[in-house]
Amino acid sequence: MNAALTDAFMPARSYFEATARQRVQQLLDAGSWREFLPPPTLASSPHLAALDMPGAFDDGVVIGAGLLGAKAVLIAAQEGRFMGGAVGEIHGAKIVGLLRRALAEKPAAVLLLADSGGVRLHEANAGLIAVSEIMRAVLAARAEGIAVLALIGGSCGAFGGMAIVCSLCSAIIMSEEGRLGLSGPEVIETVMGVEEFDARDRALVWRVTGGKHRYLMGDCADLVADDSAAFRQSVLDCLGSPDAAPKTLDSLTSLRATQQRLRARMARFAACRDGSEVWAGLGITAPQEVPLLDRDGLIGLKKGLPA
Repeated sequence: MNAALTDAFMPARSYFEATARQRVQQLLDAGSWREFLPPPTLASSPHLAALDMPGAFDDGVVIGAGLLGAKAVLIAAQEGRFMGGAVGEIHGAKIVGLLRRALAEKPAAVLLLADSGGVRLHEANAGLIAVSEIMRAVLAARAEGIAVLALIGGSCGAFGGMAIVCSLCSAIIMSEEGRLGLSGPEVIETVMGVEEFDARDRALVWRVTGGKHRYLMGDCADLVADDSAAFRQSVLDCLGSPDAAPKTLDSLTSLRATQQRLRARMARFAACRDGSEVWAGLGITAPQEVPLLDRDGLIGLKKGLPA
């Protein structure tokens, strides 16, 4: 069943289960969505065609404009159901074009609905260059005072180059079902062996890369339920609070301080083999209970942790 039929006959409430277009429609104010390069445009990958592989009319990413709480936003939503949301040349160019448009239009924010395993291996260097151009465009938008918010809650999470892109954003919003990591579990297992990381151990995967772990580690600004309305409200909270999502780039002094904190964290948790060991190191007395906590319980737990 293609995405259009899914949208028509299977309306989703779960952010995790929704298609890219469903997520966009559920996040934005009703009737405000305007897609750039819509289906008739056929912005598909020439590289996949050259390899005689099936493509997608939008190359796996939807871009456009709309209103969120009556505020103008630009939005890009990756479709994890097409090649794992992998970034190719056209896919990346659409996101870069959207971010460059933001420089001229000055929207309240650019929303990046990340759902990607990283670079599309079929496009090799073209995909890598595309990701690097997205990184540059994110920083250029932030330098002009435009908030770029990453939302992670899809089936593919955000890995590889897209994990770096999300980390460059003004803020990251995740659900428990979301995942964020530089190298995906399967990549680690392939390179280092199953003894190092068993990608089939789904509980382990989420303890290491999942939304709860990332929130406890301070890697995302907010943890929300698997509900598009919850993601929408979190974005509204960010846009409504000057402290929730810093819009401009950090100073060099601030970046150096952050780097020092990260180095201290690496030294502190270098010997940990599992997320539960990290949680114990954070001062959580019953780390085995963390996966059982709901969203509010986890947020309350983090507030009680030592600084």
